[in-house]
Amino acid sequence: MPVTLKDVAERAGVSRSAVSRTFTPGASVSEKTRRKVETAAQELGYSPNALASSLTTGRTKLIGLVSNNFRNPYFLEIFDLFTRGLQDRGLRPLLVNLSDEPGPEASLRMLRQYSVDGVVVASSTLPPTFSRAFLDAGMPVVHAFGRAASSAQVHVVGIDNVASGRLAAHTLLSRGYRRIAFLGGPEGATTTQDRLAGFLSELKTHPEARVTHSFAGAYSFDAGREEMTRLLAEGDPAEAYFCGDDVLSIGALSALRDSGHDCPGQVGILGLNDMEMARWNIIDLTTLRQPIERIVASSIDLMVATLENHDRSPEARVFSCTVVDRGTLRPAPAITG
Repeated sequence: MPVTLKDVAERAGVSRSAVSRTFTPGASVSEKTRRKVETAAQELGYSPNALASSLTTGRTKLIGLVSNNFRNPYFLEIFDLFTRGLQDRGLRPLLVNLSDEPGPEASLRMLRQYSVDGVVVASSTLPPTFSRAFLDAGMPVVHAFGRAASSAQVHVVGIDNVASGRLAAHTLLSRGYRRIAFLGGPEGATTTQDRLAGFLSELKTHPEARVTHSFAGAYSFDAGREEMTRLLAEGDPAEAYFCGDDVLSIGALSALRDSGHDCPGQVGILGLNDMEMARWNIIDLTTLRQPIERIVASSIDLMVATLENHDRSPEARVFSCTVVDRGTLRPAPAITG
């Protein structure tokens, strides 16, 4: 038979309400009683029932972790960080897969059924209005990897995608490339739009550079390979491509190698994310590193703070990317003097 709260109370020589208060965060209980209850619970192997506790406190400690990127292996790294980080803060993640859902309605219904305390939307492609739907339903929400704005209506944590596009263009120009292209993800994704805008704005100051752009149908290996295959079939590829994502980059790199193009000898590739796969020797992708550890930790901090203060004003926290040099671009020029 499972150990009950009554068993712990009898072993500790206290009332059942004293045991309940011991395991209720913020409840009043003397230090002496707490020690007796915790000792008895440890001896009996007792763990408080989380569902029963939620009836007492009115909080389930469930956090909906909502995403539409389950097919992108980079998000497996992100989900790993989120689930461990939430659990370390005493919260329980509830994963919601949006891969085949165009809107938030079904997710809202499910998260209401589970009475989640808050929602983290982990997506770089969903618009701000998607996260706003959860807030309008009375759920504290943080949009991780979302589009930051000066007038944000929900908490947003991510990178400056416009600045990342500028950094990509600067990186390619500094390596001596002059026929440069942007191979982005879905044209309607805010990340694609912002990275392209930054990329083009930097190149406008370099009239000697020729630039083109195109879009893949998804942030996926197959979409990157398909779009690069199409570009190669048209002939005369660019000298270097900034692909708006590492998975797209790896797909494009596969198409280049299968067509006999040497990378970086004939065509250079620059990605964005620095996912684990990008570091593999057979890929060795030069990329812009997105600091996902800091983004996830900051998202969780904002969620915890919002649970404690529902009236907290929306906040945007924006991080910068850095260049990670590997083997798919020409080496950076040596610094002399």
